[in-house]
Amino acid sequence: MRIALFITCLADALYPDVGKATVRLLERLGHEVDFPQAQTCCGQMHINTGYQPEALPLVRHFVETFEPYEAIVAPSGSCVGSVRHQHAMVARGQGDEGLARRAESIAERTYELSELLIDVLGVDDVGAYYPHRVTYHPTCHSLRMLRVGDKPLRLLRNVRGMTLLELPAADQCCGFGGTFAIKNAETSTAMLADKMRNVLDTGAEAITAGDSSCLMHIGGGLSRLSSGTKTVHLAEILASTDAPAPDRASAAGAGVPAAGDEEITSSRRTPAVTGGGPA
Repeated sequence: MRIALFITCLADALYPDVGKATVRLLERLGHEVDFPQAQTCCGQMHINTGYQPEALPLVRHFVETFEPYEAIVAPSGSCVGSVRHQHAMVARGQGDEGLARRAESIAERTYELSELLIDVLGVDDVGAYYPHRVTYHPTCHSLRMLRVGDKPLRLLRNVRGMTLLELPAADQCCGFGGTFAIKNAETSTAMLADKMRNVLDTGAEAITAGDSSCLMHIGGGLSRLSSGTKTVHLAEILASTDAPAPDRASAAGAGVPAAGDEEITSSRRTPAVTGGGPA
């Protein structure tokens, strides 16, 4: 299948390895991945902040850029949510019915990574190997807007060498929400504190999610605690086939097991501790 990568603003500017991992994974599975050089912001920031007229040129540009492709993938539930649920709304609200219909057609073939893998490509075991203890945070847009359900967990449970640890109150927001974290800093900080406490309670070496924005928020808080717990995007885990062993020397006593604690020795998949998904 010929798949276009929509990199998203955040990945392009701050987390390019997430985009590279997405390409590496899909090519390993035998698919052709294109990167349309003309792509820009999808307009989500403008739409969510109330600037719908200003977002219209971005919606039109997105449609014109990605229209030739049979499938578009982005390593972000948030941005895919905007394409799928906001683009046609913006075009129709600004009186451009023709663009709205084209946007709806594009939206039907735009996927978050776990959706593409399971629903379109029909694979839930991508041959990944990641010998670490990991917990998963389901981001708000992927959970509530895209309703990806347990698709990311199905993929993670098939990662060899990895122990998947259930995150308490997993379905609770991390507190980022784009401009929400700026306009409501105290509330955002309190929500982040709850999320970090739950992450550290799992004893995981790393937390993963399908959105770099949430991982940026959680990772910033964890780094200020010097917890030693890392953030890693879902795409990076799934693209990994020979991950190096983590340095745990500085992480002992901070929610990460010390070197003498339980080790992961199986070369095959280690099942999730609970087998359950988020509520």
